[in-house]
Amino acid sequence: MPLPSQFIEENPEDIRIYHFVEELVGSFKNFIVNDFEDEDITIVELPFLLRIRFSNEGTQKELVNLFQVSEGYTAKLLRRFEVAGLIERIEDPSNRRRKLVKLTDKCIKRTDKILKYIDYWEETALDGLDDDEVKVLKKALLKLVLNTEKL
Repeated sequence: MPLPSQFIEENPEDIRIYHFVEELVGSFKNFIVNDFEDEDITIVELPFLLRIRFSNEGTQKELVNLFQVSEGYTAKLLRRFEVAGLIERIEDPSNRRRKLVKLTDKCIKRTDKILKYIDYWEETALDGLDDDEVKVLKKALLKLVLNTEKL
């Protein structure tokens, strides 16, 4: 799909950040849908596994809050991942009623493969930027993310 005219006709500083993010997310989804195939994971479920991979001691409740989905949906999804051997739920040593969600070695290998797709997309998206520009961009994006936690 071609870029909206605003990306061609307007000055970049006049375009809302939301629209940049929307275009980047759309681009990534189109890219990954074309190349991603896994019998146990759908493209919609992929963010759950990636979040679990990069979370320290994540819980089911945290996933519900992050993705704004029901507890029932999340429980069903995690159960499916568990049956497929992708995750395990372990008792939280500090709160025995709470279960921590952890990827299995099998899933870590799968997410390694997925991360290679993500890295390729990112390298392509960053083409033409030098190392300093990439550092500035990532620092600015981090500030944006941290600021959104105040909302």
